[in-house]
Amino acid sequence: MSGHRVFSMKFSKVYPLYVQKVERKQRTNDEVDRVICWLTGYDQAGLERQIELETDIASFFEQAPAFNPKSALITGLICGVRVEAVEDPLMQKIRYLDKLIDELAKGKAMQKILRE
Repeated sequence: MSGHRVFSMKFSKVYPLYVQKVERKQRTNDEVDRVICWLTGYDQAGLERQIELETDIASFFEQAPAFNPKSALITGLICGVRVEAVEDPLMQKIRYLDKLIDELAKGKAMQKILRE
């Protein structure tokens, strides 16, 4: 693990920020959970368990049951960086999630967010 500070942050601290971001745009907590579960392969109980255990972000992604193969279809800019060009695999997974949450907050249809 390279020294990115975000890797050691607790997912339980970041998760409410994702929810706040989408709720400001009239989206729901359930939609956030659906996006996270789609990307990582966690089921609802597994996601809740990771939040309760205060797992760090690196462990959250490393322990993900089945990272979605369609994640390779996620493209675009997040924080001025192309998600498809991020070299560190863990950082790329984090950016994928950031991009999906961003799309949700911008009102994109769930079908498009989940690359269906």
